[in-house]
Formats: sequence, C-alpha cells, structure tokens
Amino acid sequence: MYSLAKWSVEDYHKMIEAGILDNRPVELIAGEILQMSPEGPLHHYINLRIAEYLRSLLGKQAIISEAHPITLIDSEPEPDIAVVCAPSSLYFDHHPYPEDIYWLIEIADSTLSKDLGIKKTIYANAHIQEYWVIALTLKTLKVFQNPKDNDYQIKQDYQTGFISPLSSPQINFSVDTLLGK
Repeated sequence: MYSLAKWSVEDYHKMIEAGILDNRPVELIAGEILQMSPEGPLHHYINLRIAEYLRSLLGKQAIISEAHPITLIDSEPEPDIAVVCAPSSLYFDHHPYPEDIYWLIEIADSTLSKDLGIKKTIYANAHIQEYWVIALTLKTLKVFQNPKDNDYQIKQDYQTGFISPLSSPQINFSVDTLLGK
C-alpha cells in the first residue's frame, strides 16, 4: 500500500525560494502540489471585468487581489479574486490569512469540479466566511456562506438579481454584471 507524503506550507515556501517551482503554474492544495489550469481569454476577460467592478463599488474598503496566493493551514491556493482587508501594507511579509479575507471568487469554466470540490472544502475548513463561484458554462453565480465542518451552511444559486456579501451588506452587486450579461 502506498500513501502520498503531504507538503506543508513551509515546505512549499522553501521550494519556491529555492526556485524549484519557477515557471510552473502550481498551487498547494491540501498538502499536494497541483498543476493549475491554463487561463483562456474569456476567463481572463471575466476576471479583469469583475475586479474592476468590485473596485468601483468597494473603493478603499477592501483590496481586490487577483490570482495571488492566500495562506491556509495546509494549502496556498491562488483564487481568481480575493477580497481582503485593507491596507495593502498588511501583506508586506505574508499572503492574506483566512482572518484577512472577506470573500473569495473563483471563475470556473474547465475548473468547475475542482472549484466546487476540493477548493470549496479547503475554504470552508479555513473558515472563510463567503465563497463565490462564477460558473461560466452554467451562467450561474454560486454563493456559499457560513462555513461549518467541511462545507458551507448556506448555498444559493443566482442567474440574475443582486447580491450583498456578508462583509458589505450595504452594497448590492449586480449578478448580471458578474456573469457578463
């Protein structure tokens, strides 16, 4: 019987510092180093548009971090968008930790099963209060809130309308705009 050795975040950082992972699009997920899917033009466009939209509504209330790592206990994923606490000087010597994160957004085309599977699980385990998945092929915004155990207690799908994140209930985001309608 074989079992895989799991990598710690510290091990992963040492590999990065040593240049072992240079020019390799990877992320640490639940102790395993996984290859990231290549980003197509539509995914890139949607990511840029959503980040601009979030910045226009949130202003200086939060930092919109695009495709940069966040540090969890046994993972260092790179969500498409992380809405994190300001100011940016908080992250001079480390990536955002769960307590710094208002919510995360993944834009899913070919990655939908990963985003709704292992990524949702690690985010819930880290107690990230809110997680959005923009399912491009389904034209649906999937919203997950209130983590408990290995999952989220509240799960809602939106094709239209407005949504207010838990951290900014006074702001209404257009689902149509988020979905590119």
